[in-house]
Amino acid sequence: MKNYARHKTDYPGVWYIEGKALPDKKTKESTKTEKIYYIAYRKDGKLIEEKAGRQFEDRMTPARASQLRARKKSGDVDSNSEKRAKRISAKFANDNRWTFRKLLDEYLVSRPDLKGSANDVRRYKLYLEKDFGNMLPVEVSNFHIEKLRRRLAKKKLKPATIRHALEILRRLSNFGTKRNLCSGIPFVIEMPQVNNLKTEDLTPEQLDRLFQVLDDYPDIQATNMIRIALFTGMRRGEIFSLKWSDINFRRKIIKLREPKGGQDKTIPLNEMAEQVFATHPDNESDFVFPGREGKKRNNCNRPMKRIKEKAELPKDFRMFHGLRHVFASMLASSGEVDLYTLQTLLTHKSPLMTQRYAHLRDESLMQASNVIKGLMKPEKTVIDFEHQSRSA
Repeated sequence: MKNYARHKTDYPGVWYIEGKALPDKKTKESTKTEKIYYIAYRKDGKLIEEKAGRQFEDRMTPARASQLRARKKSGDVDSNSEKRAKRISAKFANDNRWTFRKLLDEYLVSRPDLKGSANDVRRYKLYLEKDFGNMLPVEVSNFHIEKLRRRLAKKKLKPATIRHALEILRRLSNFGTKRNLCSGIPFVIEMPQVNNLKTEDLTPEQLDRLFQVLDDYPDIQATNMIRIALFTGMRRGEIFSLKWSDINFRRKIIKLREPKGGQDKTIPLNEMAEQVFATHPDNESDFVFPGREGKKRNNCNRPMKRIKEKAELPKDFRMFHGLRHVFASMLASSGEVDLYTLQTLLTHKSPLMTQRYAHLRDESLMQASNVIKGLMKPEKTVIDFEHQSRSA
């Protein structure tokens, strides 16, 4: 504190100095002076001198300063230095407090190329931030989880959406423990059962109508994206990311950038897909199906909706996702493609994902096996196994 003149008051241990008043909030200027009150007292044998407050800003008076001095002297109120120490300690503790909000920030920084991070952030803000943002994983109890379930169920959200929200909590908790940042959620979160194995298909009539619409529809970018999805089983994101340099016409392969499994993979360039690419305009872009200004496309919703309506496809049929299922279902039901080969073509990381098509292959094999009935004409050659057994 500068060497200002001290002015005594009628109260012991209370004095003031004449100082410049704080600037006006509107004009940002200050021409006034004001009294700044200080107090002195002993605590634990140590003399403490500190500011009590300003005349105008804090509405401080000698009487109020004296009351504050008495409370600080008795220990009812911390000294200014004790308050500062607690603020610093609290800030340090907060900096080392790995809440879900802080874990999410660190998680996103550590994985900048993570697919689906935008959806995770959106779900976190919608469903988790309010109740869990300031919580540590170790502070979460079954009560908090059940309360979250009830709240989301009350909003009539699907089980899959509730599962996504719970998975974000679990993932952030696991991330914190693996990085040794914090202790995790102290129990196993039970996830709601979700049946997402919806296998969409098209009848031969629906497929015929779709091809007729594709032949007449004027947007060649949209129609060829549909053809490629149907002929190769490529995902929406893989089609949007596809570059001309990813297509090797000599080796007959297509490189898939950032597929769902995370690593670049290749699939065969079959004859039907090759014919589409060979006649497709390059649009002076690196991307096969570019968006605006030749950059990577991020949606194709409007033409997809129109094509689906013109072809009179089911309302719940998802164009890209559904066409991938059509591709897989047709191969599986042909009886000529085993599940391992189908898994490779679909770039499924786990055979469990491909297993949904097993029944189609089984039906095809059964039909093939039943051909023997027509060949052997069993109605003329009936074998009585029971009679043979008795004779033996």
